Amino acid sequence: MARTAGSIGTETAKRVLKEALSLFAHHGYAAVSTRQIAKACGLQVGALYNHFPTKQSILHGLMSAHMQDLLEALAGSNFSNDPAGALEVFTRFHIRYHIDKPEEVFIAYMELRNLEPEPYSEVMKLRQQYERTLRGILRDGQAAGVFKIDDVPVTAMSIISMMTGVNTWYRYGGRLSASEIEEIYVNLVLSVVGLGKTATPKLEEIA
Repeated sequence: MARTAGSIGTETAKRVLKEALSLFAHHGYAAVSTRQIAKACGLQVGALYNHFPTKQSILHGLMSAHMQDLLEALAGSNFSNDPAGALEVFTRFHIRYHIDKPEEVFIAYMELRNLEPEPYSEVMKLRQQYERTLRGILRDGQAAGVFKIDDVPVTAMSIISMMTGVNTWYRYGGRLSASEIEEIYVNLVLSVVGLGKTATPKLEEIA
C-alpha cells in the first residue's frame, strides 16, 4: 500500500508533492516521469523513491492531501441551523476554497481516472464524505419544505459539478472579482433548490 501525504511529514516529501502538482497540472500525469519530478526537486531518482516508491503514490498523495485539507477546512465552517443559510455557507466555502487552488482541483478531478483501484477507493471515500455534508443540508431543506428538490443525490452532484467548474474558466484580474463570482454562485445554487437571494447583484449590475 502506498504511503499517502498525510503520513509523510518531511520537507522533502512536501517539495516533491509541490513540484509534482505543477508538472501534472501543466503536462498531465501520463506525460510526466518520476525522473522529471526528481529533477524539479533537485533530487536523485533514488532519493525520491525513499519518500514515494512510485509515481502512482505521488498522485495518490496529492489527491489525498487535497481532500483531507478540504475536509479540515470545511469542518471549521460555521453552518446555520437554517437549511437555506447552511446551503449558502457551503456554497461560499466551496467557491472560496476551490477558486484559490486551481491546480489541486484540476488534478483531483481530471486525474482521478489514473488512480489504481485501492487508492481510487480511498480518495472516493473522502470525496463522498464531503458530498455527504451537502446532501445532509439538502435533505434538511427538503424535509422542512424549504427546498424544492426531486432527488437529493442528483441535486447534490449537479451543484458540486456546477461550482467546481469555476476553476476551468475563472482567472483573477478578469471582468468580475472573486467576491462577485461568489455572490453569483450563491444565487445560482439557491435557485437550483427553488429559492432566490434578492440581495445578490444581478449580472448587468456588476459587469
